[in-house]
Amino acid sequence: MVPVSTHTAAPTEGVPSPPGAFIQDRLAGWVSDLTTLHELTERLAGTATLDSALHELLRAGATLVGSGRGLVVLEPSDGRGPTRTIGLGLTHADLGHIETVSRGATAYGRFLDGLPDTEGPRATPDIPGGAGLDPRSREVAARLGYAADYTQPLATETAGRLGAAVWLYDEPAEPLERQRHLVGAYARYAAEHLARLLELERARADAAVIAEELFPSRLPRIPGVRLAARRRAGSEGGGDWYDALSLPDSALGLAVGSVGGSGPAAMAATGRLRAGLRAYAVMEGEDPVAVLSDLELLLRLTEAGGAATALYAYCEPDRHTLLLAGAGHTPPLVTGERRTEFVETGLSAPLGMLSCWEAPSVEITVRPGETVLLYTDGLLHRTGDTTDRAFARLRSAAAGVPKALRQDPGAVADHILRAVLPDGAGRSDDTEDIALLAVRFD
Repeated sequence: MVPVSTHTAAPTEGVPSPPGAFIQDRLAGWVSDLTTLHELTERLAGTATLDSALHELLRAGATLVGSGRGLVVLEPSDGRGPTRTIGLGLTHADLGHIETVSRGATAYGRFLDGLPDTEGPRATPDIPGGAGLDPRSREVAARLGYAADYTQPLATETAGRLGAAVWLYDEPAEPLERQRHLVGAYARYAAEHLARLLELERARADAAVIAEELFPSRLPRIPGVRLAARRRAGSEGGGDWYDALSLPDSALGLAVGSVGGSGPAAMAATGRLRAGLRAYAVMEGEDPVAVLSDLELLLRLTEAGGAATALYAYCEPDRHTLLLAGAGHTPPLVTGERRTEFVETGLSAPLGMLSCWEAPSVEITVRPGETVLLYTDGLLHRTGDTTDRAFARLRSAAAGVPKALRQDPGAVADHILRAVLPDGAGRSDDTEDIALLAVRFD
């Protein structure tokens, strides 16, 4: 038997309460932070371009550190670019004022310049009252109405310094330790994502430069005709091309074509085919079938298993005639005030698909004031319609060119692109190339 006391014990003082509530609060806070971080990184992972990723980085960082304004500067330390300065809640004029502050006087500028002891984040909690700050920094802060900033470097082990993000506060303040931890974890993920997008943008820029070298630097000028060319490159660097060259007796060689595939291999094949066609046009320009037959042989020798389409036309401006042949290519379109119709070039498989390429040539006579359009099938594919509907859409766009624009082949080409493509000029992320060559006869 255990005796029970009838006296009530006095409350014990100085003994802490059970830690259960405290631990639960901490756990709830960690779960909330992890959920927020997961959501923000998921949104960042969904960005596909540098600009969109930088904008998302700024917005997410502002949420994490409790700020409403900021800027991010992309400036890779390898010096290869590209560079960007993007603001959140700041105008271009505001960014210009901030850039007037000496880089050595800013935490992000010192980091980007690789100065010692600038690797970690930096806070300036009280710009108006802080000691030792650059006078210009105070002046710009007062002008733009911010009193504190927080700088988060962006870097990876492999890519090195990429840039820095700066968030601004309207009153003296600085992030809490928890906020610093969250934005630091987010910035590490963001830097890796930016490094991948940076390499992708550089590769696209290099491909664009190479692609431009595959096209004529300028179109020939021959009495009796005027030429204009338009090209819309796909995001993956496809193999659509065009060419125009002067031939003896004031004639012209005109060509468009498309190589299967995309990327560097397609561009290399494009360069070889275009160079070969130029040589064959000089030797056998009056016979389009012979030109394309030689091109078929070249494709078989240099692109084993490859396929391509091409259309070549021998143009005599003084006679207003085109003698042309196609190899699996889309038919030309003749448009003017009295007619808009496709030219039937005869059936033929693409280059590389037959043991011996041969298709009959077709001669057409073009009336003064009419324009002949040579184009690649990317123009049809980008419409998103079926083949028949895409051809009808192209014909309708050509027939609807205003009379005032028909004198200029460039204006005709621009009008058709705007009318045919669903988004007007075409999206930069579309994988389909477009090559369009407009030939107007005076």
